[in-house]
Amino acid sequence: MSFNPLAAMLDASTESIESVTEATNKAPLLTERAAEMQNIDVGQTPSEVVYEENKLELLHYESLTDEQNEVPILIVYALINKPYILDLQPNRSVIRRLLEAGHDVYMIDWNEPSRLDQHLTLEDYIARYIDNCVDVVRDRSGQESINFLGYCMGGTMSSIYAALYPEKVNALGLMAAGLCFDGTGGVLEDWGDERYYDPQTVVDVFGNVPADMLDDGFALMDPVDNYVSKYVAFYDNMEDDAFVENFARMERWLDEGIDLAGQAYVEFLEEVYQENALYKNEYVLGDRPVDITEIDMPILQILGEYDHLVPPAASKPFNDVVGSDVVTTIEYPTGHIGLSVSSSTHEDVWPQVADWYHEKSERDADESTETTEADEETEAENTDIDDSAQAETDTADVETVSGIGPTFAERLKNAGIETTADLASRDADELAEIAETNQSRVQDWLDQI
Repeated sequence: MSFNPLAAMLDASTESIESVTEATNKAPLLTERAAEMQNIDVGQTPSEVVYEENKLELLHYESLTDEQNEVPILIVYALINKPYILDLQPNRSVIRRLLEAGHDVYMIDWNEPSRLDQHLTLEDYIARYIDNCVDVVRDRSGQESINFLGYCMGGTMSSIYAALYPEKVNALGLMAAGLCFDGTGGVLEDWGDERYYDPQTVVDVFGNVPADMLDDGFALMDPVDNYVSKYVAFYDNMEDDAFVENFARMERWLDEGIDLAGQAYVEFLEEVYQENALYKNEYVLGDRPVDITEIDMPILQILGEYDHLVPPAASKPFNDVVGSDVVTTIEYPTGHIGLSVSSSTHEDVWPQVADWYHEKSERDADESTETTEADEETEAENTDIDDSAQAETDTADVETVSGIGPTFAERLKNAGIETTADLASRDADELAEIAETNQSRVQDWLDQI
């Protein structure tokens, strides 16, 4: 069979004419769709601001059920981009899924730092902002400890917080959290290697790290999809209202990036990323060593199998070095953003997550009930306690005090503080210095005894 160039030219011409005709017919629709996309709604789940500090707003979401889990969930989002990716639209909203499952949900909205905020450190974000929000949630809920859900960089910060304040964290959920950076296969790990990149240089020039620079860097990790394929898909699906709405919401989120406080960026890149200090248990926040073996509460890791920003290998090894022996991992075939917005994760993953929080909160509630009953019995019999029983209490090991784990106990015992009586004989300032922790935590120990 011979090649007929004339027939081939006619076929090509016909296809070209059809393409031009299609494009001509779609041109008015494109203008219409562009106008609609400018006014697309996001973050529609009702909430109120219950606490503010600097730019930060703590959001509390309205309940969607008659009864709620008494142990609330605090969502800690990354310092990059806006957090409404977790509430993109009603049928693809992580926040709404948790509310529908009967959880009490709070979320930190960091908002955009000003040039005056360029010197904010990770200690400011974790030991001040997050801790203040946690105390607000604890006070409002009446719970001694609450549940966490940390996403991406927010998961890293949540892990650091849990190591420093384990008594305030009932259960720790980590969603695509960067925790281990040592040959994980991630492109960002290569790009951010100290051999090629100095984050301080960027901060010296800009103060805060520009959102556009971060967004372009992330987009270049998959340039064909981010600059070509998704727009071809949009063109092919312009007649589909649902597709266009989903596309518009994602584009709005991608376009509304926020700058990142300069000093916090430098610390995160150099210490957590380049030095891998958190995973090695060598990380120091301000002047406080962060002992990840103190993370002894239940942990849930939610991972995207195809996550090119934070591959599973940058998260899973953390399970083996923390103090908790109650660790659950959900690895699902989706990407970094797909964990939040794909329809399949909302069907398959988030019901599991909601159940996990209920299960781990029941543990806390059961312990609370048992403690209350024990307290009532103790109070009734209090007048009958004899000297020998009191002496036994005074000689109890310091590790019997809630919140004093092996690390704190070792520091105290090295200073001659071995029993609860020894502990009670010292003041909070001295104990805080010996244990290398803060006075509020020490005061909690003393209050218990």
